[in-house]
Amino acid sequence: MNAVTIDDPVLTTDFAAEMVKQMRALDSYGVWEGYTPAQLLDPFVLTPERKKEIPVVGDPDEETMARVKAFYNAISILIEKECSLMAIPMIVLSHEGFGRVLITVGKLVVVDRTLRDVHRFGFASLSKLKDEADKLLSIALELIGEHSKVAGL
Repeated sequence: MNAVTIDDPVLTTDFAAEMVKQMRALDSYGVWEGYTPAQLLDPFVLTPERKKEIPVVGDPDEETMARVKAFYNAISILIEKECSLMAIPMIVLSHEGFGRVLITVGKLVVVDRTLRDVHRFGFASLSKLKDEADKLLSIALELIGEHSKVAGL
């Protein structure tokens, strides 16, 4: 059963559109070609029932790692759209699902996140996904505004 419906208002946002683009870009074999935006973003939502099915300890699979990449790539693209400076995401993950995400703009680190339990990467709802992205985006843009010289290098 899908946790994201076709009429979810979050699907009309710039962030959701970028997430859909990122998911389609990661689909090199066309497996998700006929999927709607709701179907593409549905795996990002971990309902309590879905969360129960995932073991507490485990290694992330390729699809989960692709979702992590899509999420941070989308945030990077939105940073670029807002400030017209190139934002580069760097994701380093161990095979056990631990690692770090950095997004840099010029010489400035605008996002620095430690990742744990990546095999359980997801959000309670699509709106929580967007809220987290908005929070990271606003922090990044604030840092760029405060340190524009470093961001421009």
